[in-house]
Amino acid sequence: MKLTVWTYEGPPHVGAMRVATGMTGLHYVLHAPQGDTYADLLFTMIERRNDRPPVTYTTFQARDLGSDTAHLFKTSLEEAYDRFKPEALIVGASCTAELIQDDPGGMSEMMGLPVPVIPLELPSYQRKENFGADETFFQITRALAKPCEKTERPSANLIGPTALGFRHRDDITEVTALLNDMGIDVNVVAPMTASPSDIARMGAAHFNVLMYPETAESAARWMERELGLPFTKTVPIGVGATREFVAEAAELAGVTPRFDDSRLRLPWYSASVDSTYLTGKRVFIFGDGTHVKAAARIARDEMGFEVVGLGCYNREMAREIRAVARDFDLTATITDDYLEVERVIEDLAPEMILGTQMERHIGKRLGIPCAVISAPVHVQDFPARYSPQMGIEGANVIFDTWVHPLVMGLEEHLLHMFRDDFEFHDAAGPSHHGGHAPVAGGDAVSSPQPEIAPQKTTEEDGNVIWLADAEKELKKIPFFVRGKARRNTETFAASKGVTEISVDTLYEAKAHYAR
Repeated sequence: MKLTVWTYEGPPHVGAMRVATGMTGLHYVLHAPQGDTYADLLFTMIERRNDRPPVTYTTFQARDLGSDTAHLFKTSLEEAYDRFKPEALIVGASCTAELIQDDPGGMSEMMGLPVPVIPLELPSYQRKENFGADETFFQITRALAKPCEKTERPSANLIGPTALGFRHRDDITEVTALLNDMGIDVNVVAPMTASPSDIARMGAAHFNVLMYPETAESAARWMERELGLPFTKTVPIGVGATREFVAEAAELAGVTPRFDDSRLRLPWYSASVDSTYLTGKRVFIFGDGTHVKAAARIARDEMGFEVVGLGCYNREMAREIRAVARDFDLTATITDDYLEVERVIEDLAPEMILGTQMERHIGKRLGIPCAVISAPVHVQDFPARYSPQMGIEGANVIFDTWVHPLVMGLEEHLLHMFRDDFEFHDAAGPSHHGGHAPVAGGDAVSSPQPEIAPQKTTEEDGNVIWLADAEKELKKIPFFVRGKARRNTETFAASKGVTEISVDTLYEAKAHYAR
């Protein structure tokens, strides 16, 4: 654990909250100080849920530390059961409460409540949110899931979706449709939408669909070992992966594969004349391991991008992402430090970023377009509309999401190129007003604004001055590579002992780096 302005993952108890909030009939009693109740806002404000998470906090304060905080936990647990009457309870401690070592699991076991009480041991100072979700779902499954008679028709459990997950709600709908097209029923979706009684009948399915390894792989492996439920290894994000998933699910269910690609638009769009400007675009990919792995394949094999860097923040998937990076002849960036990610992006100077909400902010600072592909995300990435990442419609959504920033970037670049044109300079009026410039002081403005004075950029060898003509010429370079062009030119000028960069210097540097 460390102090930081922004983090990719919260502490493990937030992962437990994601599981509890996604389920029904389950209540989470969290031994935590008053300040740890902030987590509610993640669900009510960012995910825009219309009710609070099913969590009761003991909310002890500083003055309570000198008295019996264990009694406070017992009282909170009894009151939570009496008020909510859940089918099952999970209990644990936040990172702060872990320090006082009150042992919520041991205390709850001694209380003899009439419903299952599942203790969570989440090491707050060694692990993070995704581990917390994975471990919580595993403990719930281990405590409640039992062997039972299989369904008559082929069926599967969809495991991994949680509250606050990136497009989990819509991915469930899309994967359900893929299975139903082949005559495979969905037995249980868990944790999201499941109750403890649903967890108990998961053994009736013929196999599990592991949608998100970050949050359900431990449970999937336990059910494979204890309940005889094999699980899918392919996550259906992208056209190729969706086809492979359909074949894999059909084999596990013993049915004929069926893939209706009549709604699939990504392959045609990405191969069309209008999309040829996408070919070879240099992209950097960062996020959770599952989405990064899928995005890298889509970027290279289905969109024609050049992947110049990739990485993930969840160390549980570091080995897998390093293997993916080796396939791309790259070195993976495995870190949860957003400042390190920013430095990598700045050095690589990609033309596009595929990342999280944090990479979106980094892209804004560096002038690089960004599409969000992974949690953590902000409110705009929990849309009211149907917007999956998986399956057929997910492939269409991905194409739109990735292409639009590049299209808008191209439009912005063209506006910059023609900013001195009589129609498009900064003082010109909107084109739909007939090209009339706004009136300033009674006179129509008919000439562009004066050029901004050149700025000095400090290099190790001294000051390098950009002359006005060179600065103007630099603006003609597309914004997504302009930073790299500026840095290369300044490095070239410094190596030649040039202190003033002219248009000639700019083009000499271009020729030098093009060799």
